[in-house]
Amino acid sequence: MKMLINVPETVVADALRGMAAAYPDLNVDVENRLIVRRDAPVAGQVGLVSGGGSGHEPLHGGFVGPGMLAAACPGEVFTSPVPDQMARAAAAVDSGAGVLFIVKNYTGDVLNFDMAAELAEDEGIQIGKVLVDDDVAVTDSLYTAGRRGTGATLFVEKIAGAAAAEGQPLERVEAIGRQVNAASRSFGVALSAVTTPAKGSPTFDLPPGELELGIGIHGEPGRERRPMMTSGEIADFAVNAILDDMPPRGPVLVLVNGMGATPLLELFGFNAEVQRVLAERGVAVARTLVGNYVTSLDMAGASVTLCQVDEELLRLWDAPVRTPALRWGM
Repeated sequence: MKMLINVPETVVADALRGMAAAYPDLNVDVENRLIVRRDAPVAGQVGLVSGGGSGHEPLHGGFVGPGMLAAACPGEVFTSPVPDQMARAAAAVDSGAGVLFIVKNYTGDVLNFDMAAELAEDEGIQIGKVLVDDDVAVTDSLYTAGRRGTGATLFVEKIAGAAAAEGQPLERVEAIGRQVNAASRSFGVALSAVTTPAKGSPTFDLPPGELELGIGIHGEPGRERRPMMTSGEIADFAVNAILDDMPPRGPVLVLVNGMGATPLLELFGFNAEVQRVLAERGVAVARTLVGNYVTSLDMAGASVTLCQVDEELLRLWDAPVRTPALRWGM
């Protein structure tokens, strides 16, 4: 496989050096694998910290900045960051108002963030935690006990980040994050396998002319494999899987997310089909976001995430944000 890299061993460090050069308003610590907003800690604000294996960019480092995360901890490709990273991040962003860990439900991430919370609390930092487990495709998987954390991570980080920016206390910011997760569901589809730099070849076999319904962001198996379907047929399957799990009861935020190798031309066309299915099911759409936000390296495919919102959650979604990957209102 052809990749725009030097050697697999330095992929993450090289990416962090490039990110530092592109975004001088971030403090990027290549050695300790930390991405921190330059003005941290911000007095009176809860600091949001998230992280996970690299390969899902712009998640999480691309969401560091005013109105969203205070820090992100990138691990090696598809590998959880270590507890020392999260503990350092918590210390870097704590203003005395506490720190909220936002954790995708993958076994390594959960264990390491729990250990990091203990380390931070030993240093007198108050820690809250939101576990993101929005994927409806499968209950248990290769990497998880329970549902996987996927696209709703963006909704949690943005909406909880807006609450933190308003100076709301840790208990309230944590409650809002948990509310967003509980109101969110996701479903992903893979059109091709993912290739990691270390392996240099596809990590699973997906023959030409077939797709995997319900795939995870590391290439974990989904619900079933089928012959290739049209965009409309995929939208029918994905959106109905979500709504069958979370019956519609109000307006939703929609994220149509590319897995890394799907052009925007296809994503916008897929969004048109997603909107069609939602209209047929009588679901009002409050806001829509289309693009590559929670990716899986070079995987072709897409995911759909819906989040049911009330006026308060929608207000926080619309609040100003300024990060490398998400910015409006500033």
